[in-house]
Amino acid sequence: MSERAVPYHCPYCGEENLFPQEGHGAWECRSCLRAFTVKMLGMIRPGGGAA
Repeated sequence: MSERAVPYHCPYCGEENLFPQEGHGAWECRSCLRAFTVKMLGMIRPGGGAA
């Protein structure tokens, strides 16, 4: 998968005013002025637990 994951809401304030930042998976929220990253940790098994 070559495309980055796109968050739809800021994890801090819940607003949708998000813009990509330099760096893989980095986003900035222009409502609360916070920056964060999105990172995939792995796949989970059905019923919970890491694979």
